[in-house]
Amino acid sequence: MPKILFVCHGNICRSPMAEFVMKRLVEEAGRADEFEIASAATSTEEIGNPVYPPARRKLAEHGISCAGKTARQLRRSDYDHYDLLIGMDQYNLRNMQRMCGGDPDGKIHLLLDYTDRPGDVADPWYTDNFDATWRDCMEGCTGLLETLKR
Repeated sequence: MPKILFVCHGNICRSPMAEFVMKRLVEEAGRADEFEIASAATSTEEIGNPVYPPARRKLAEHGISCAGKTARQLRRSDYDHYDLLIGMDQYNLRNMQRMCGGDPDGKIHLLLDYTDRPGDVADPWYTDNFDATWRDCMEGCTGLLETLKR
């Protein structure tokens, strides 16, 4: 069972969007029971807070609920538990490696590395462009699922 943890700075926008997009994709593929999917933050700023309202609305526009999700921080033990830790940007990647004590097993990756346009997932916290973040999460998660099918 692949265990995937999506990670961003606060765990209220990008990583929960990726988490719930991926859950939808595996559900549509009839494989929901084959995956464990969650998300976390590198910071402590938003711990316990729900998904940011505009991110919640963007997911809801596509029929996806994130009810009950609250932000939590990445723990060193997550490295052992999850098969893949997927960051949203280079800054997240550096913090994830620091918090996990490195990446000896090659588990830490960027979401858009699973697309034909590697880079950082658009951060709506600064741009308010949740459409761009949706696109990045959808493309990244689709590419990740395709990679896992191989």
